[in-house]
Amino acid sequence: MRVLGVSGSLRRDSHNRRLLQAAAATLPPEAELVVYEGLKAIPPFDEDDEHSPARAVHDWRGAISDADALLFATPEYNSSIPGHLKNALDWASRPIAEAALRNKPAAVIGASTGSFGAVWAQAELRKALAAAGARVIDRELPLALAHEAFDGDGALLDQERTAALDEIVAELLGAAALSGAGSPVLVNR
Repeated sequence: MRVLGVSGSLRRDSHNRRLLQAAAATLPPEAELVVYEGLKAIPPFDEDDEHSPARAVHDWRGAISDADALLFATPEYNSSIPGHLKNALDWASRPIAEAALRNKPAAVIGASTGSFGAVWAQAELRKALAAAGARVIDRELPLALAHEAFDGDGALLDQERTAALDEIVAELLGAAALSGAGSPVLVNR
């Protein structure tokens, strides 16, 4: 089973990228998490270009289509999701009849250096994904004070957060298996 990990932060060593790596460590052997690297190259959504989009848009849509499930990790910018992430979702939601996000199992987690852990951004992202047709898990993982949350190897220091992340990933894999996207997955609890 293939999970596409999408960090809403463009920064290579972002806390949200580290959160995706921590999620990858919770996957069973028959599943893999592949982090999407092309978010920065996606041009602004323009309906004039909808029927002949740039190569980066084709790559983005293809990565979503090739995945059995999606795991988004988002920071919070001005109490919402980063603009480039929303832009990418707009491209993946169009044209509506062929939307790459339609019926795709998705989960949202988030990290920030603030005390709320990107909780508002996670709610906004779940709303945008659901509006685009994704089947979104109604869970969140607000990772506050993210600059203090990981050990030197990138693992979460807090066992409760680790357990919550494991549960979210297990629920996402279960949703993907139920949708017929992949083989049934057994997750050790």
